[in-house]
Amino acid sequence: MKKIGGFVYPWGNGHFTRMMHLDKTIQDEMRDDVEMHYTSSGEIYQKLLQKFPQNKDRIHDIEMPTPIDGKKGPSITLSSLNFLLPISGRPPLLSVVTNYLRKEGKLYNNQKFDLVINDGDVGSNAIAQRRNIKCIFITNQFRPKLWASRFYLYPGVVYVSKNIEKATKIVVADSPPPYTICEYNLNFPDRLKEKVAYVGHFSNSGIVHSKPKSDTERLIENVDNFGYWMITGNKSTKKITLENYKTAFHSSEMTSERRIISHASADPSLDKVLGKDGKTYTISEAVEKKIDWIQIDIGFLSEQEKDTVLNLCKYAVINGSHTAMGEILGGKAKPIIGIPVYDEHTNQIKWAQDKNLGILSTTVKQTVKAVSLIHDDYNKYQENLSEFSRNYNTDGTKNTVKIISEMLGN
Repeated sequence: MKKIGGFVYPWGNGHFTRMMHLDKTIQDEMRDDVEMHYTSSGEIYQKLLQKFPQNKDRIHDIEMPTPIDGKKGPSITLSSLNFLLPISGRPPLLSVVTNYLRKEGKLYNNQKFDLVINDGDVGSNAIAQRRNIKCIFITNQFRPKLWASRFYLYPGVVYVSKNIEKATKIVVADSPPPYTICEYNLNFPDRLKEKVAYVGHFSNSGIVHSKPKSDTERLIENVDNFGYWMITGNKSTKKITLENYKTAFHSSEMTSERRIISHASADPSLDKVLGKDGKTYTISEAVEKKIDWIQIDIGFLSEQEKDTVLNLCKYAVINGSHTAMGEILGGKAKPIIGIPVYDEHTNQIKWAQDKNLGILSTTVKQTVKAVSLIHDDYNKYQENLSEFSRNYNTDGTKNTVKIISEMLGN
């Protein structure tokens, strides 16, 4: 029985989601051969405990260094001050980094891992290298191009890239070129290219619609023209995003534009329907009265509901996260309007725009114009999306498990 350590960076949900997709394939194909351990902190640690209630002794809580939330993504100022000073109830980042590396090193010593898989946790790469333990690093960026935050973040980018280099194998969770969504976020030097593998996206298998249709699904099933507007990120980012959406919806060009707004928050009080008559209804009322709606607000969509929305919507408005772009552009062949939060998002949306798969928007005015452009040139987007979707590789977890098997075998 081989022992594998999975180290999941706790900033956002993307690393956790990707690792859980991989875990499912590992359990399907290697269950009897490996013992999985996972390490993270904060909310992600709690999610791991919920995911594996029978194996809590294999879930390890080690605080990892993360930025401090700002009004839109991480606060550069507060995060910089936090390097040496306690800020917002957090100890100095320098002490967090020291403790985190010491505790991870101790975990390595105690568990005697045969292989480690790191998603976002670059410090674990360095620990594995020092102990001569084989290591896989899963990523969708390496020395990404920086835009607005170039001067502040460049030293951090260099530090992260140097630690990524220490992995035995670098797994890019994306399709091989020229269909790589994160292409503009990857700047590998020639010396690393032999250890880099483009394995494909770590995507969900197709959603099986096994449950009866919900009221939300019934409300949209006969509507053929609406947009799916997603709100994601930290609390401050969600607030700003919603304010920008509301401003866009009040413009004259958007008065008849149907939209579904997903708030990514398990709060039923957010669920409501705005009819074209200007009145507000509950979702069940809107279904019962067959309301001609203009806007649906949903706190949280189930996987089945989300799949139905993506199947029926004409376009999606997103922040440019790698996972969401893959699901929408590749899985559903729908154009996107991307409103970035991070430089990583900007690069990915810019790539999609250059391939005529979507539009980059940084202002409310541009967002409103983008909706019109997608309607006007929809056939152009559909043609390009059709080609991209045919080449959208969803075998990321299977190909990674092959790499894991080979590395354990060697």
